[in-house]
This record gives sequence, C-alpha cells and structure tokens, in this order.
Amino acid sequence: MATLPNPLPKLAADPGGRELGLELPPGRLVDAAEPADTADDGTRPEPLLWHAEGPAAPGAWSALAPAGRTSGLLPLLVDAGGEQGGPADWQLMPDEMSYPGDHDAEEVLAEFWEEYAAEELGPAEDHPAMAAVVELFGEPATYEETVAPYGPEWPGLAPATTADADPDARAAEIADSLADSGSWLKDPRIALVPARRSADIPAAIGWAGPLNHEGDVARLCAVLRSWEDRFGIRVVALTFDQLVLSVAAPPTTTAEAEAVAAEHFAFCPDNITQGSHETLRAYAAREVLDQKVWSFWWD
Repeated sequence: MATLPNPLPKLAADPGGRELGLELPPGRLVDAAEPADTADDGTRPEPLLWHAEGPAAPGAWSALAPAGRTSGLLPLLVDAGGEQGGPADWQLMPDEMSYPGDHDAEEVLAEFWEEYAAEELGPAEDHPAMAAVVELFGEPATYEETVAPYGPEWPGLAPATTADADPDARAAEIADSLADSGSWLKDPRIALVPARRSADIPAAIGWAGPLNHEGDVARLCAVLRSWEDRFGIRVVALTFDQLVLSVAAPPTTTAEAEAVAAEHFAFCPDNITQGSHETLRAYAAREVLDQKVWSFWWD
C-alpha cells in the first residue's frame, strides 16, 4: 500500500514525541513482526501505530487530534482488553493490503451485494444441523425478507445527508463516550496511526478484522472514504474484529436510513445476518436512523 513518510520511528528515541510537537503519555510502538522476528542487528520493521500503555480517558482524543496537522498522525482508539489481546496480537498484515484510492466504493459494494444474492438464491445446500437450529431459533428470514425493500440487483449508493456536527468534533465526542467506563470497549487505549485520512487507518495498519469477508481491507477503506465524503464519518475505534465509526451526518428519514443500511449490508453482512436485527428494514430503523455511531463486526 502507498504510504506517507512514517514519523513513528522517531518515538523510539523520543517516547514523549517532543520532536514531533507532541506530549505523549508512556506508550508502545506496534509493528507487524512476531516478537522473535528481530533481526540480528536488533532492528525490526517500521512501526504501524503507537498506543498508550494506560487506559484512555475522556479528552485523550482531543489532546492528540492536532498530531494530524503537525506530524501526519491520526488518533484512534484500540481495544487492548479483548480475548485476542491488543494490537500487537492482532496479526496485522500491511503488506497484504492495496491502496484505498485504487478502488471504487460503488463497485466494491455492488460486488458484495450481488455475490451475496447469488449465494442466497442459488441451489440450496443440505446442512444436517439446520433442523436443530430452526428448532431453537425458528425459521430464518428469507433472502427477500432480509434485503427488502431491495432485491438481488445492487440499489446504488445512498445520497449524501446534511451534517449536524463538525466531523472531527463528532469523532472526539464519540471517542470520549467510548473512553468512559461502561462502553463496549474493554480496555480502550488512545493510539496514533500514520495515514492520509481517517478512512485509510485500517489499511495503513494492515488490520485483518474483516478477513472472512474481504482479505484486502483497502477495498473496504475505499467505502469508508466515500462515507467520509457523504456522511462525515471518522474511524474512531478498532478491536480485533470490530470497527467503530462516528457519523456527523446521520440519515434522518426512513428512506435515507434504508438506503444507507443497504450499503452497510454489503459492507458487513454479519451486522444483519448474525446481529439482533435480522432484516435490513429493522436494522435501518434501529442502527442507522439518527445514529451518531456505526459499528461493524465480522465473524
């Protein structure tokens, strides 16, 4: 993936970041190598991100937000308390990622949408355990019920909506709520990532959270770029397999929400097929309409 000059190596000799105009708390640098991969001369690959050693507190995001202007480092929250550990344990794969700017968001989403339709509408496969699943949970929604009011043909991109907040201010607001005790992040840490724009952060660090859906996360970052432009999103947090976005221009009508929900379905089908809302319409009403946070999880 094409990258900017990486200022993170300077933090090895200057942990507080003074040379970069920062005042950092104690933290660590994370690269893509295994602990045993240190070269004979003691060198390691360039770091992909820095994160604080201690828990994030409200205000931590705003304190580091100027780093984007002074050093090209963008803030992020990472969860260091999940079952899979922190970023050093996430098997980051930056060399496997392409560049988000090489992909078209609508082409990516249309491909996912139509592949899912072809799979669901193709010949039924016999799953021996399905009878037990149906007995426990009832009959699942049909494909038509799941994606209504749409069908097998990709419905196109949702129109842009009107912002009700500055995107960076909304990101700071959501970051503060996630850093507060009681959020679904078990151990949020403030982090810094060298990236051109917030939407590129997953590809910049080689995040593999959506691996079972898409191996090249840069394709999903192309969609995030489009959402930046249309809905004022920012990448606020990552866990091993979850992506959390702030939204400065959330949909405010049912039609807008359903159009955006179609994009969410293509982007992350597990949000609906394995979530608490098994149809696109229900998901749109509860997770998209007027929502300042969008969250995605891949099995």
